[in-house]
Amino acid sequence: MKRKLFCLLTAMLLLLSACTGTTSEQNTDSSSQKEQQEQNTAYYQFEDSLGNVVTLQEQPKRVAALMGSYAETWLLSGGELVAVTQDAYDERGLELSEDTVNVGTNQQPDMEALFAAEPDFVILTADMEGQVNMKESLASAGIPAAWFKVESFEDYLWMLNICTDLTGRKDLYEQNGTSIQATIDETIAAVPEGEKPTVLLLRAYSTGVRAKNSDNIAGQVIADLGAINIADSDAGLLEDLQMESILAADPDYILVTTMGSSEEAALASLEELFNSDPAWQSLTAMKEDRVEILPKNLFHYKPNAKWGESYTMLFEILYGDHETA
Repeated sequence: MKRKLFCLLTAMLLLLSACTGTTSEQNTDSSSQKEQQEQNTAYYQFEDSLGNVVTLQEQPKRVAALMGSYAETWLLSGGELVAVTQDAYDERGLELSEDTVNVGTNQQPDMEALFAAEPDFVILTADMEGQVNMKESLASAGIPAAWFKVESFEDYLWMLNICTDLTGRKDLYEQNGTSIQATIDETIAAVPEGEKPTVLLLRAYSTGVRAKNSDNIAGQVIADLGAINIADSDAGLLEDLQMESILAADPDYILVTTMGSSEEAALASLEELFNSDPAWQSLTAMKEDRVEILPKNLFHYKPNAKWGESYTMLFEILYGDHETA
């Protein structure tokens, strides 16, 4: 009797397990089919800089951009904006409709104002924690969003390609993208063979000055033009401007970008640094007057349609009388 009962219970457990497995497989299949169906019917799908798969079911018409340079990229793609951050006005000087909602600073955009603008797509930056942390709120509200990171012309071209796909204005991808690529390629091709000028790249703030390597816009252009950024091979400079290391490298050029709302305050910090140690005056770059303050719109803010100007200006600084091809 006990044996029969045991067999009966075993059979029931096996049957239950089989049914559960079938249900699980059916649910998985159903989920996969749903995802595939959404992908097949979507207007556009792409992967953003954070690895998120962004799916837009229809062409976005009410777009919000939470960084001034990305707002400009969207406009260069033929789109319109319903909401932007304050830097779109202060740093980019964009001319926007009076109906455009200002959602405040890009570090901490006003979510209530953003939702009030009723966007159907939001463009954000992957470089600011405050914006990365908005992912859950936007997803809960059912608003598609994408996070971008642009530090090089190739990054800009990639973003512009996506944006012009969304607007349907591929003519603007050529006008504001690939045509600039030709200018950059010509400039790089004109770099004198065998010349490798060395550079100390500095970023000046109102509170001090730091060395920068090539993981930024100015650093990328310097590298593309064949110059050697001494901070790329001496990570210690990124933590502290060690005079001994700088004297040993004796850079041919000192190039400076500024950051912050007051360029005057940033340059005051730079002057204070140069006066803090007489050894600065012994550097080749100082003695031969090769200290250059790079314009913020071309080397700190993302140049967008002006990337070509960034390359030609730096070429003229580094290679003087040489002419581009």
